Amino acid sequence: MTVGLAVGVANAWLDALGNASNYTAPTAFYVKLHTGDPGAAGTSNAATETTRQQASFSAASAGAMTTDAAITWTNVSTTETYSHVSFWSASTAGTFLGSDDLAVAKAVTAGDTFTIAVGDLDLAITAIAA
Repeated sequence: MTVGLAVGVANAWLDALGNASNYTAPTAFYVKLHTGDPGAAGTSNAATETTRQQASFSAASAGAMTTDAAITWTNVSTTETYSHVSFWSASTAGTFLGSDDLAVAKAVTAGDTFTIAVGDLDLAITAIAA
């Protein structure tokens, strides 16, 4: 399984911390749907619904943050089952930031609306000194 932080992002963070190099943060955060594990590059098992939706987050606290608005795909294009998401720096092309699996896979029918509810997408760094 290859879900998690993209290697390029992890390396850039580490270089910024340990080698005093600058990290350029993305100006936006987009979510793309997948029907299986997106893989190490975020491009495997892409859903037929290709629209990436922008996500916004609350301020980070204790090494974690959560979405502060719903992420919605209206009138999805195809009947399929979403099981994973990938994260990107742009609505098309851009930099792959990472991926995750959904807590529960969701079957949709063409024309449905699929929503990730407020607070249902969390980003966390779990090795936090306490």
